Amino acid sequence: MSSGDPVDDELPPKAAPSSGRAPTRGRVARTARLGRVAVGGAGRWAGQRLDTRGTDEERRRRRGDRVVATIDALVDQLAVMRGAAMKAGQVLSTIEFPGLDPDQNAHLQERLASLRDNVPAVGWRQMRKVLEQEWGQAPEKALAHIDSEPAAAASIGQVYRARNSEGRQLAVKVQYPGVAESVESDMRNLRLLTPLLRQLMPGLEVRDVLAELRERTVEECDYELEAANHRRVARFWRDHPAVLVPGVDSELSHRRVLVTEWVDGIGFDAVRAEPDAVRDRYVEIVYRFFYETANHLGLALGDPHPGNYLLCPDGRVGFFDFGMMRHLPAGYVRREGVIARAVRESDEPAVIAGMHDLGYLPGDVSDWDGALLLAYMRQVSWWLQADDALRLGPDDLWRGTNELRDAGVAADHIAQLRRMTVPAEALLLRRMEGLLFQTAALARACAPWGRLLEELIEGAAPATALGGEHRDWLARR
Repeated sequence: MSSGDPVDDELPPKAAPSSGRAPTRGRVARTARLGRVAVGGAGRWAGQRLDTRGTDEERRRRRGDRVVATIDALVDQLAVMRGAAMKAGQVLSTIEFPGLDPDQNAHLQERLASLRDNVPAVGWRQMRKVLEQEWGQAPEKALAHIDSEPAAAASIGQVYRARNSEGRQLAVKVQYPGVAESVESDMRNLRLLTPLLRQLMPGLEVRDVLAELRERTVEECDYELEAANHRRVARFWRDHPAVLVPGVDSELSHRRVLVTEWVDGIGFDAVRAEPDAVRDRYVEIVYRFFYETANHLGLALGDPHPGNYLLCPDGRVGFFDFGMMRHLPAGYVRREGVIARAVRESDEPAVIAGMHDLGYLPGDVSDWDGALLLAYMRQVSWWLQADDALRLGPDDLWRGTNELRDAGVAADHIAQLRRMTVPAEALLLRRMEGLLFQTAALARACAPWGRLLEELIEGAAPATALGGEHRDWLARR
């Protein structure tokens, strides 16, 4: 962790803080919270079926307003529940909601993103009990010092800065009391929202997404498993010239406590105030870390939020939080590279074949309009279509959606998009991809994005000097 600044400004606005209490614990209370959302959403969609007023455009706009109102209500409840329920909202924040106007889409994503950007802290008294239970002694005896105020708070737990008897600075991540026990009931409760989620995202296989989310969240609540994942990632990146992954303290790490070396550095908000060259290098390192971890280790790291990495004083970027991840099938990233190459070369049959192969296009390949699919893929990945370096900015976050609408293919695309699916293997990769693009745009970073991604997911030659350094490091390992 770090002494860095929190993420704010042009990042999604923070939700109103709730009290500093542990997550809502009672099964009945948690069920009631999601039940209220389900009932309210059902009422809104029942009203839509009766809505015949005005033009098609006016009805489409009102449908978008219903989507936004439903997500607003959902976020209000998930923010209090934390745990698996809050994690569900975080994952939804990177899934596309078709047919919305830019202002509706922006508001919706900001609300969902607030679930990961601003989590109110739980009081020290409750978290201290968890430490005492896991360590079998008071934390003041196990450590020379531990701050009573957390350095960061998230959906599953929060982090404290500490120092051991040898003077080493440590980051102590402590799980909220009751979170692990609530996962199964939360996932059952989330199924109450299945009809509603199908209305919001018609092409999404809700049952598969919830099953994937359950499996990942159960794993994330096991800090011993996260410690093992963390050690594996740290071993791979050891002695890298641009990447730092702190070591794990195995003796102090337990099922609900994870202890690692403390990482000093500046957070995303401070990085955004740095000169162009610093921001550009920082974002490229972040891109390389997540894609190369997926490539070489077969691990999709599902939480590349800027709060989980820091710019260190020596120019390296420090990374932590490896709780949400998925083991990918062998060669999976390269198979996605086949799709990227087909889009770049305007090869409609190859786009359809590649997306069908990975499960994005159910049914027969002849059911899909290749020209429309290619047009959509090129529009939403517009920044990857040029070989030259391109500086992104916050205004680019919705550029793909705006250009698609201006191109006049939005209505046809929406109908086809509603039939597309997100395969379970790709869920965390899509979340990773979306958050990395947000980071690059908000940091106003410049890179030859097309050639960079061609290198990272297709295996092309290094696109930049950092790529050459990484290649040389791999050769020395």
